[in-house]
Amino acid sequence: MWLTDSSIGRKVVMSVTGGALILFLTFHMAMNCVALISGDAYNAVCEFLGANWYALVGTVGLAFLVVVHFVYAIWLTIQNMKARGSQRYAVTKRPKSVEWASQNMLVLGAIVAIGLGLHLFNFWSKMQLQEIIHGTNFIAGQNGPTDGAFLIQYTFSQWYYVLAYIVWLAALWFHLSHGFWSALQTLGWNGKIWFRRWQVIGNIYVTLVILGFVAVIAMFFFKSLC
Repeated sequence: MWLTDSSIGRKVVMSVTGGALILFLTFHMAMNCVALISGDAYNAVCEFLGANWYALVGTVGLAFLVVVHFVYAIWLTIQNMKARGSQRYAVTKRPKSVEWASQNMLVLGAIVAIGLGLHLFNFWSKMQLQEIIHGTNFIAGQNGPTDGAFLIQYTFSQWYYVLAYIVWLAALWFHLSHGFWSALQTLGWNGKIWFRRWQVIGNIYVTLVILGFVAVIAMFFFKSLC
């Protein structure tokens, strides 16, 4: 099957799954920004997207996309290293035409994966997972598994979580900004005129998504200082 047997096929899988994950991050950012306006409204969204069947189906689908994306990323990296052989050690200076992010996608991906694990621990394990298992593993002061507004306030009132999330989001920006136009290039949307345009559009889009997450972190952190 060409999606697994060829380099182009594997890149297509990376592009499609990566695009789907960017769309999810856009939705997640918009959902989080509701907390900037109203904690009650955010909790209502959390309740709507709790352990309902459609949310569970979405969670399973999202987990599948993440696993496939990570597996193919590692697979492609190993294949590229084998293809270059000893020549990968011959160049010590990065060519100007190659972005820093493209040279460090595996490292950036590892940081993103670690940050994802931290995020699942801080939020998913205390919200949807508790609904699924009918658990009571809540933070003191949290009014049930749909009290997401309290969890945001609790998490980002601690400076070390704020720092960890900022590092995670910075790595995510580099990862996504390269992945956005790289995916379009793989899918053939890279004409001479639009190649640079897609880079600019991708950088702007990804920056807005990341800034949405940062805005939530910053507001609740500074709110905790007042």
